Formats: sequence, structure tokens, C-alpha cells
Amino acid sequence: MKPITTFSLHFRGVFLLATIVLAGLTSSARAADELPVLSISVLQYGTAHWELDHIKHHGLDRANGYRLDLQPVANLPASRLAVTSGTVNGAVADLLWVQARYEADAPYLYVPFSSQIGDIVVASDSTIESVADLPGHRIGVAGGPDSKGWILLQEVAEKQGIDLADQVDVQFAAPPLLSQALKRERVDAIVTYWHFAARLKGEGDAWRSAFAMESLLSEMGLDTNLPVLGYVFPQPWANKNAGLVNRFARSIKDAKAGLTQKPEHWQRLRRLMRNPGEGAVQALREGFLAGTPGPMTEQRIADLQQLLMLTGADEARLMPAALFHREGL
Repeated sequence: MKPITTFSLHFRGVFLLATIVLAGLTSSARAADELPVLSISVLQYGTAHWELDHIKHHGLDRANGYRLDLQPVANLPASRLAVTSGTVNGAVADLLWVQARYEADAPYLYVPFSSQIGDIVVASDSTIESVADLPGHRIGVAGGPDSKGWILLQEVAEKQGIDLADQVDVQFAAPPLLSQALKRERVDAIVTYWHFAARLKGEGDAWRSAFAMESLLSEMGLDTNLPVLGYVFPQPWANKNAGLVNRFARSIKDAKAGLTQKPEHWQRLRRLMRNPGEGAVQALREGFLAGTPGPMTEQRIADLQQLLMLTGADEARLMPAALFHREGL
């Protein structure tokens, strides 16, 4: 019988340790595989992808007891098709789209994502500083005639005795085209999505907000922190998976907190912003965090319903309060 050497004891110890570590890793992997999976369709370069990517990178999904499966798509129609066809559990959608689906007897649970309603951008030396200054100017509008920003502008103007549609030269176009039109002085102001406005303003001092879009909500007697974008889930699925939706909502809250407290997290996300310059990164960060929704209170829900009515929704067929997700419910 061969004597047991120090080397063989050491080898056996290393082998035993490796076996234990491997078993632990296998057990951890098995536990992760057993977590419920939540699949979300997201625009590859959309603003929601920033916080969803942050969740996955930092394990905030697993920390909250589920596994997030992101399905990036190139455009909004593809994302909507993914969630309506059942290919994914959820997607990001505009409040007006969710209302339209409700009216079509296809209700969705709405988890708040952002209260950024848009921006009105003008040249820094522009004389436009209020709604009353808009008549006689050329206005570019992103999102078409049903744009929330454009509708709110007209509502506020009407309260001031101004028929805005008849007193401005309005042009509807995609946000990138509007940004170029503003730069080439083909329009005097643009009503655009907040992140396109942030990129413009982040380029330097040539552009500014004419006035805060939130002020329009205030003039209509509405809360200025209304989540007009949300994560949406078909109601039948959401009813069966209420705990999973709640865990997802907690991870979203955790992500927003982390992105608020540690600016360095944003450097890793630059690739999802299409690698803009430092000024634009700062403007995008500030704009994203400014859109963090407040708690979904009964008053806020009532104001969202009022906003829907202002944008043409049937008062008799408004999304009910039960479709607005509230923390802890």
C-alpha cells in the first residue's frame, strides 16, 4: 500500500473544494432556472431599455424573485405586435394606445414607466416663451394630430381665446426630421418627444425649451406628474400573474433609485443611447430621471382619466382604476 503523501492530500483537498464549488454553481444555476420568467418587448434604442438593461446587468430581477427576458425590436409596431400576439408578456406603450385597446375590449394592466409628456423646443434667441406667442409661427409636431402635446397646446390655447390650429402653420413629421427642420429654420418651434429634445439641447446653447410642457397640465388643473407611458400586460395574464407583476414593479423602482443615486451607471448605458456626446448624455439622464412617476394615487388616476377625455376618449368607456397598477396591490 502506497503512503499518503502531502501532495496527494493537497490534490484531494483541491478536488473536494472544486467539487463543492461546482455543486454550488450548479445549484445556483438550477435555482435561477426555476425562477418565473417575465418577457418584455422593448425598442432597441428606446428609453425603457435603459432601465431594463440596468435591471438585468445588476441582477435586480433575480433579487426580486424572477428572471427578466428582454426581446429588443426595431420599431414600435413590432413591439405592439409582440404583446398583442402573446409572443411576450408585456411591452411599453402610450396611455392613449392602452385606452384604445380597452375600447376594443382588449384591456391591459398599466404599470407606470414615465411621466415625460414631451417638450417644445425653439432656438435660444426665439421670442416664443408661452402659448400666447405661438400664433403666426411655423410649428412642427411629432406623433401626428393625436399627439398629446399638440392636443394639450390646443386646449390651453382655447382657454386663452386662441384657435391654435387656425393661427399657426403646423407640420406633422417624425422626430428626427423635425429636429433637422428646426436646425434649418424651416419651422420656428417643434413639439417633440422629450429624448429628441434632450439631444438637441445637449448639443450646446443653441436650443432651449420654450416653456415646460408640465405647465400645460397645470393650466388644465391636472397633476404635473402623470405617467403617460407604461409597461403594459394583457389583463387576463396579469390577473393570473399578479405577484410576478408586483416583483417586476419593485425591480423598476430599484433600477430608478440606482440610476438616480449613481451617475456612473449611465456610462455603461451609452451604447443604448447611440453613443451621444457628454452634453447629450447629461441631458438624457436628467430628462429620464425627471420623468420618474410618483405614487399612483386615486387623484392621479382620476387626472389620467381626465387627460384621456381631453384627448378624445369616450367618457363612458374610460380605462377603470383597476387597470392602473398601484404599488402593493
